Amino acid sequence: MSLHVYNTLTRTKEAFAPITPPVVKMYTCGQTVYNDIHMGNARFYVVFDTVRRYLTHLGYDVQFVQNFTDIDDKMITRAAEENTSVEALAEKYIARTLEDLAHLNVLPATVNPRATHEIPAIIDMITQLIDREAAYERGGSVFFDVTRAAQYGKLSRKKVEDLQAGARIEVDGEKKSPADFVLWKPAKPGEPAWDSPWGPGRPGWHIECSAMIQKYLGNAIDIHGGSADLIFPHHENEIAQSEAACDCDALSKYWMHCGLLTVNHKKMSKSQGNFQTLRDVAERFGHDVIRFYLLSGHYRMPMEFGDEMLTAAARGLGRIRNCAEALLQPSEAINADDVKSVDATAFDEASIYVDEFHDAMRNDFNTADAITAIFEWVKSVNRVLIQNKPDTDTKIMLLGDLGEMIGLLGFDLDKPIIPSNNISLDVTFIEAQITARQEARKNRDFATSDRIRNELAEMGIILEDTSDGVRWKRA
Repeated sequence: MSLHVYNTLTRTKEAFAPITPPVVKMYTCGQTVYNDIHMGNARFYVVFDTVRRYLTHLGYDVQFVQNFTDIDDKMITRAAEENTSVEALAEKYIARTLEDLAHLNVLPATVNPRATHEIPAIIDMITQLIDREAAYERGGSVFFDVTRAAQYGKLSRKKVEDLQAGARIEVDGEKKSPADFVLWKPAKPGEPAWDSPWGPGRPGWHIECSAMIQKYLGNAIDIHGGSADLIFPHHENEIAQSEAACDCDALSKYWMHCGLLTVNHKKMSKSQGNFQTLRDVAERFGHDVIRFYLLSGHYRMPMEFGDEMLTAAARGLGRIRNCAEALLQPSEAINADDVKSVDATAFDEASIYVDEFHDAMRNDFNTADAITAIFEWVKSVNRVLIQNKPDTDTKIMLLGDLGEMIGLLGFDLDKPIIPSNNISLDVTFIEAQITARQEARKNRDFATSDRIRNELAEMGIILEDTSDGVRWKRA
């Protein structure tokens, strides 16, 4: 099947067709760097890294730009709290962010522009908007005039007449309309400022992304990504000012939005104080487990965060690791007739799930279904390993299939899939299952006993009933 992408702009899945193939121009809004990445940020980074990986797998040349917002009110407040400059604060947290992303196996962006390094481009775009009478200057501030954007609200489905002062828009007495938004703010005493035709000041949030897109990718791009909470006002305002500045029909052909990470069904955010940093969670579970957890749900859906979800992710990765390690074990000698039979069994069944993996990824990057296909592949291969003991060449080919699938999700078979300090999670689970099986046998509940044995076998765990009790080993 061809690749289909859900487009927030049209609220439908559409066949993916870039503007100038094989190039795909992709931009995502990065974080405001006044703190470490929290788990909600991590989901966004992992999701769009996986989108990029799969597009590259399909043969596209992905030009991926992801910015850092390194000047805003939160940056100024945090710098004051830490008794440092905004610039020094940004340097600190950009370095820590890039380090965290490397641990998550997120590929480096083609370009990571920073708002403060792009002031000339921002001023140029604001000047374009004023020249086109889409923006106006009042008292050192510059505002975008939303009445000049005929399709304002097309992404968020909001109507200009419904927007009231104070409802997620800047309130300023200099505005012509409450819905107008700021492009340039006049300097306040003690705050960072840059010279401009309208006096010293700094850019508004929305114009930063528009200017960086225009500078690094041009007037029209293929994919614009971000978290769902950016649809309004940020992305709506980007569309309005970008399309007014360049007189183009569409800033982005496809808009992709990642669902929010929630805690007790409330958005995880720094402002609400219910966040956990990636670094803190990684100390308990490891980065690969976190990445696997973040891909275990469909990217557009909200996702609940908790240790129990991460523990389940660790167990799931354990099943994959056990299968990979079994495939790496030397094969026992078997006769030629058996080898032929085993090869057919292994490839005919397992290849079905490889196809299902790719079908899921081509269906709007559905990593949840893709992971389900990997689990089914593992089940199939574990049965072959336990029952038929395939030859080394077969194992190598099967390992290649597994390596490709998990590699497209951002994992590497050349390193442990689960950090060694988390292997105990698997052992605890296995031993609990053995205890439950023994209890079922004592109660003559042989159906439950057999089910537990079979489920462990699918994970690559073989049980041996001995006079000294139950022993287990990997297949």
